[in-house]
Amino acid sequence: MAKNIVEKIDDQVKIKTILLSVSDKSGLEAFIPGLIEVNPEILILSTGGTYGKIKEILGKKADACLKQVSDYTGQPETQGGLVKTLDFKIYLGLLTETYNEAHQEDLKRTAALAIDMVVVNLYPFSETIAKENVSLEEARGNIDIGGPTMIRASAKNFIRVASVVDPSSYPLILAKLKANKGSLSLEDRFELAQKAFEHTAIYDRHISRYLASKPANDIKSCYKSGE
Repeated sequence: MAKNIVEKIDDQVKIKTILLSVSDKSGLEAFIPGLIEVNPEILILSTGGTYGKIKEILGKKADACLKQVSDYTGQPETQGGLVKTLDFKIYLGLLTETYNEAHQEDLKRTAALAIDMVVVNLYPFSETIAKENVSLEEARGNIDIGGPTMIRASAKNFIRVASVVDPSSYPLILAKLKANKGSLSLEDRFELAQKAFEHTAIYDRHISRYLASKPANDIKSCYKSGE
């Protein structure tokens, strides 16, 4: 089996394809038009409510730059949005390296796109468990799976991909893109990766502490008796 050995890294990577799926939609009204202003040919892949919000922001312009993840992958979202982004084409696009010939052949073979930026924030687990009388089942339902996976994949591949997890960082990212003709530097991507892994570490810590605080008997609240 061929090893994944990095032989060359680009300092500046132009942001052409973005995967965007957020629970907290604040800041999108300025961020989305700003991205298109920087690169009018940009493609945004999105899901569910995020897709609807972006379409609302862009109006008729959405037709030229916005696509549902399900249309891109060819796999419709499952009922209730249980599975939306966990797809081979998505993760191939996140993990491929520009100068790895085998990776580039895989992209061609699957008609997949290299994804240059991921903009993701997670289901509000901490906010959910802070509510009075919240059940274990409610908390379990707010454990995000696809979001952390996208964040980790993009942050791991910071040599090419930017991983954005904080809406407060949108203005700075736009400023850097405008100053660098639509590109982000290796230093920018590395700093974003550091923040991304810290973000998922805190998220998982909240989940582990919450579950550790619950007695095993509480598991019964996750299902209804057939009696």
